Amino acid sequence: MSEINPLSFFEEDVTEEINHGIRVSNLAYCVAKELGLYEEQCHELALAGMMHDIGKLYVSGYLYGRDKDTLKIEEMKYVRLHPRLGYDELMRLDFSDFVLESILYHHENYDGSGYPENLAGDLKIVCHGRRIAQEEITRVELSSLQAFHNQKIVLTDLDFVKEAPEVNLTDEKLVDAFGQNKRKEWKEKIHSEEELKEKMNCQLAEQGKPFPFADWSKYGGWTRKKLTEGTGFFSRIKEDNGKWWLVDPLGYAFLSIGPDCVGPEIDCRIDGLEKNLDWLPSEDDSDYGVFFQSQHVIPGRRRNFKSFSYSKANLYRVWGEKWKENWRPMIVGQLKAHGMNTLGNWSSDELFGTTEIPYVTSLPEFPTTKQNIFRDFPDVFNEEYEETAKKNAQELAPRANDPWMIGYFLRNEPSWAFVDNLVLADETLYNPARTSCKEKLIARMEEKYQSIDALNKAWNTDFVSFADLYRPQKEISKRSDAAKEDMRAFSRDMLRRYVEIPARACRAVDQNHMILGMRWAWISDPDLVEGWENFDVFSINCYAVDPTSAIQNIVDLGVDLPVMIGEFHFGALDAGLPATGLEGVLSQRDRGIAYRHYCEKAAAHPNGVGCHYFQCYDQFVLGRFDGENYNIGLFDICSQPYPDMMEQIKLCSSEIYEVADGQKEPCEEKADSIPMIAY
Repeated sequence: MSEINPLSFFEEDVTEEINHGIRVSNLAYCVAKELGLYEEQCHELALAGMMHDIGKLYVSGYLYGRDKDTLKIEEMKYVRLHPRLGYDELMRLDFSDFVLESILYHHENYDGSGYPENLAGDLKIVCHGRRIAQEEITRVELSSLQAFHNQKIVLTDLDFVKEAPEVNLTDEKLVDAFGQNKRKEWKEKIHSEEELKEKMNCQLAEQGKPFPFADWSKYGGWTRKKLTEGTGFFSRIKEDNGKWWLVDPLGYAFLSIGPDCVGPEIDCRIDGLEKNLDWLPSEDDSDYGVFFQSQHVIPGRRRNFKSFSYSKANLYRVWGEKWKENWRPMIVGQLKAHGMNTLGNWSSDELFGTTEIPYVTSLPEFPTTKQNIFRDFPDVFNEEYEETAKKNAQELAPRANDPWMIGYFLRNEPSWAFVDNLVLADETLYNPARTSCKEKLIARMEEKYQSIDALNKAWNTDFVSFADLYRPQKEISKRSDAAKEDMRAFSRDMLRRYVEIPARACRAVDQNHMILGMRWAWISDPDLVEGWENFDVFSINCYAVDPTSAIQNIVDLGVDLPVMIGEFHFGALDAGLPATGLEGVLSQRDRGIAYRHYCEKAAAHPNGVGCHYFQCYDQFVLGRFDGENYNIGLFDICSQPYPDMMEQIKLCSSEIYEVADGQKEPCEEKADSIPMIAY
């Protein structure tokens, strides 16, 4: 745990706290068993019991090494923060919401007199609630999300039981030897090893061919529009009419189109499902044993599980030990043949700079500090942040001179940014740690107001001195308009430094490639665009039918940059997988129509310069490490493209430059949407 000095409290105090945790853990487990909870829930309550007071380490000065004297009121206020402090610290680790919420709320009382949130008993503060007696049940109500087909659910012969029933999965074979759904047919499905070999070898024959459009450069740029003399690297330019373009190394207009995750590493979770598989080799098999993995961790559960890569096994079936050297040109040949000119984020680095197709990548590790402000937001005014940024930037050096690299993202979807209207300065003052951000903020307020009386008048507070601000203060921005203005202003300074420091460090190492932004999940707050001047391209992930409004929102916030979309997708239910992903359509052809509509709308926007589709391959029919089993790939688990979809993708690429240049209107045909099936 960060910044905790174990010498600050006595050994006997620590020993007693550990023993207390053990007692609470054992008691929590026994109570959970008595209530008839599932074994996993019992285990998680035991885990929460062991760690429930871990936040006390942050307030050790008020607890340990004392002669058991009574805490003063001000000290008690500080100590009562320990559930929140423990929750915030453990949130960065792989603990479930159930464990985290059990720690956060362990001092709440039924009458609302507890802390930290003063929650009363009529609120369900833990997701599983309390056990109820049969006689308390007056009505059972079931609901479901909207379904594509009209469905009728009939429940009969319901019984209430005291013990959790055993769930025995069927022994029915659900997955064939190739990793496909056995219970469904579709036209691209593989039925034999001979068929698989024939199709893959035909795909391999596409290797080495140029893009299928005569007016595309070797980089995928548009030779009908020369924008510069070319720098030998990718760049960007804004025309006099306000239209942004990327520029390929030869100086031609460039739009970045292609899939994310171009790699054969499809994660097929198989533990507990072995009996449902037609074929599974032994782990010590000399040919296929290498395709097992067992080191993944389910987020929030700290539990390893076993997976087997059917996608790699299929490649091995066809080419044996040469599968890697054949897969690389095959997949690149397929992408280029259908008019895609970019390997998106998280693609196999074995393809970078070796297969004559442009690519984007990411800074391997975003800079951090030992003490965070909120979730994964670092202490950006600490020298450690700048030092880490410089160290991490060195990872860019090996590719600094690669002409095939378009640029790099600084990171992807920071978790702290998922909180809408987050005031980072509020979190800085609420965090009990004496961070550099807190010191900077307090110093700035002291400089602005000169006296504590002036600050109190502006903020509607009653602090005795500026030193009071070092003690945790909750939601200062809500005290007054002046406090809100001060907190938001400092938050923007934090955000600017959050972006500026790593960007500066990266440019010192790599002057040739563009910084492509942060890949925000969405712009949850206008302040998130702060520091945009440090980017060459602004990037977002946008799951929608039409990205126009999302791009325009960025422009309306004052960002004068080209905009790249890092993720979008569409899924259907006609190819053997049970889920659509975040945007659902009727069929594979509809997936292609939706893709075309989306990309051409993005290209038509003056700031749109590219869309990266998530992802290259379908997920596994029984689920990847976290259960996702979406039909979102351009290719299935047998590396077969979906022809109906790919036909539309190629058509889109054939006209997208004309659309971007205003010579053609974007595709107005829309696919019929269906309710998404995802989680």
